[in-house]
Amino acid sequence: MSTAATREAPTAAAAPAGPTAKATRDGTPRLQAGGASREARQLAAAILEVLAGVRTPAEAAQQLAMSLTRYYIVEGRALHGLVAACEPRPHGRVRTPASDLARLQRECEQLRRQCARQQALLRVAERTIGLSPAPPAAKAGGAPPRKRRRKPTARALKAAGVLRDGDAAEAVGAPPPAPGVSS
Repeated sequence: MSTAATREAPTAAAAPAGPTAKATRDGTPRLQAGGASREARQLAAAILEVLAGVRTPAEAAQQLAMSLTRYYIVEGRALHGLVAACEPRPHGRVRTPASDLARLQRECEQLRRQCARQQALLRVAERTIGLSPAPPAAKAGGAPPRKRRRKPTARALKAAGVLRDGDAAEAVGAPPPAPGVSS
């Protein structure tokens, strides 16, 4: 092994892992293709060899065991991906519909808390100066809602009476009266 090869090997081994390709001292790029499959790496190498002029497209297609037409299709996709990867990236956070939704939900919750706080302060101020609370606002349906009549408590008293009568009938041995039938 030559001394030049031993000097370059630690440099390549000490390269940080990541998707970026940085040049080494001798000008060759350090590519991190750890997530790519073997087939994808071979395909990329063949396309780069054709673009560099080392091979012809027919030779590359034969090496990859595909038709020449299919090779040109794959090469076009690769070039499209290269151009797309060269687009400048926006600085800072990227706004997505999901992040906008989360921001609006946080803002809505903050406004609800602020509204509840203001309503509590209003009630305290009304009590302090002796005002009666304002009537509740009518709903947007038109007529104010009718108050529901409360059923008389006599029903509860009847049920209690039936239960008491049932206890007395069990003690005597007579069958209990039917519910709803008064004696």
